[in-house]
Amino acid sequence: MSATIRFTLTSEADPALVPPRYETEGAAGADLRANLGPAERQDGVLLAPMARLLVPTGLKIEIPAGFEAQIRPRSGLALKHGVTLANAPGTIDSDYRGPLGVILINLGDQSFRVCHGARIAQLVLAPVVRACFSRQDALSPSARGQGGFGSTGEE
Repeated sequence: MSATIRFTLTSEADPALVPPRYETEGAAGADLRANLGPAERQDGVLLAPMARLLVPTGLKIEIPAGFEAQIRPRSGLALKHGVTLANAPGTIDSDYRGPLGVILINLGDQSFRVCHGARIAQLVLAPVVRACFSRQDALSPSARGQGGFGSTGEE
């Protein structure tokens, strides 16, 4: 299955950077790259431990109606550096047309340098099913009932 995501570049974007793309034939997510402003391109931006940073991608995207774009962490950054997304997964709605940014958080114990052009996240296109909410006086019973966190056991 395929759908087209149209994109434009923001005014400060570096047009020489690779647009989002799937790095392998079986990849579910297209890699997004840090597209830093002109003043930050040479040295990158330092992300201190436990700090958050909105990293620009230089993109504005148009998602087809009936879909959302999910912004997900890259597992290598999380494993090697403790860098992940503060709001994983981030959701981009089909009617949003503003700049696409990625909220990175450094959960590691050392600062991490976000370099211009570095792959920082993945974009996954997913279909959206909209719910109809119906208020009821009672809900149907289930085997689980009101059992909450950890109620189904530890294994």
